[in-house]
Amino acid sequence: MPDHARSADPAVQFQLDRLMALGPGADVLGLDRITRLLARLGDPQQALPPVIHVAGTNGKGSTCAFLRAALEAAGKTVHVYTSPHLVRFNERIRVAGRLIGDAELAALLAEVLDAGADIRASFFEVTTAVAFLAFTRTRADACIIEVGLGGRLDATNVIPAPAATAIAQLGIDHQAFLGDTAEAIAREKAGIAKPGVPLITMAYPPTVAEAVAAVAGAAGAPLFPRSSDWSFRVESGQLCYRDAKGTLATPLPALAGPHQPANLALAIATLRHQTSIAVPDSAFAAAAREARWPARMQRLARGPLLALLPSGSELWLDGGHNPAAADAVADTIERVAHGRPIHLVLGMLANKDVEGLLAPFAPFTASLTAVPVPGHAHHAPVALVEAAHRLGITSTAVADEVPTALRMLAGRATAGEPPVVLVLGSLYLAGTVLEANDELPD
Repeated sequence: MPDHARSADPAVQFQLDRLMALGPGADVLGLDRITRLLARLGDPQQALPPVIHVAGTNGKGSTCAFLRAALEAAGKTVHVYTSPHLVRFNERIRVAGRLIGDAELAALLAEVLDAGADIRASFFEVTTAVAFLAFTRTRADACIIEVGLGGRLDATNVIPAPAATAIAQLGIDHQAFLGDTAEAIAREKAGIAKPGVPLITMAYPPTVAEAVAAVAGAAGAPLFPRSSDWSFRVESGQLCYRDAKGTLATPLPALAGPHQPANLALAIATLRHQTSIAVPDSAFAAAAREARWPARMQRLARGPLLALLPSGSELWLDGGHNPAAADAVADTIERVAHGRPIHLVLGMLANKDVEGLLAPFAPFTASLTAVPVPGHAHHAPVALVEAAHRLGITSTAVADEVPTALRMLAGRATAGEPPVVLVLGSLYLAGTVLEANDELPD
């Protein structure tokens, strides 16, 4: 799906308009364009501080958040490149701990676009080049780079020698680009493996693990999968981690969801299996407490959207959009609701699997209200309702936007039973929700 971006800063918006006009307007995998573009810019990818490169179908963003929190707790200055943005394009590029400023962003976009206009690089490739330039022009101790799509042919995979690579949870997504099977997708994600660079992974089903191991072996990357080389368990309200260096314990993550301890453990394992950046064990406890990752099982604070619901209501937000994410989110919302009725507000991009996402929610969903995803090709709300009916969710409605959906839910609420509402299905939709509730990511 094509990327979109807007900015309140006229200089940034001018460059973003140039970017949308020049790029192919769609996901285009391959390293030729980004390699040529970076060469014209002096190959900034060769001059980055030590890089942690993270791939995965789900959880890679949360893993990056834990990595950043641990490194900053260790006193390190950290650059971070993630995608997509939720509200502001600047969110993709964090320079030495702060979101990139508008003046710097506008200048770097102009520099990259001027250098490579004839290359017709994609939105993501230009953004990657901008991030790499920004990261080489401000000193930092470490750099966290999240893969955009896949791994092997992702624009970020031009980094020649990271300090470590990691792969979070794997699942089925982006089949048009990565393949139709879990094994094919695993091979693409494992394509970030580099000679002599440790590759740290979760535990996967045997055929998926074999696919990852084969790619790592061919690349000459030492492989450190969960279970055989590191492990963790949740016990007595703590995360207990173990590897060859010993054991440690941290608080459970502040990030909501039973899946987050695994992402924290992956971040710990990644930092403990590399040697370029010194990180004391005490930093991991801070990471558990301090890591934040907007729109991933985020309970929204008091704001204009929450005010539309009856007093005592809970409004949750998650950008999950594939079946693997749905399992984790459904488990989480059912736990936090404590038996209260759960109402979904759903909007999904046109290339996503609606029934795959909805299936885990079907057994306990009290109602579903379908909405469009503004500015993006999306499933028609009526089609979302039809999919819900096929899964046995019978109380459904259609709304033109999330605020309308919340007003409708408020009008149907039973006195004394404030609803628990979850907005999900798209990170782009999540961005509109955060903006409408005055909770901009910072």
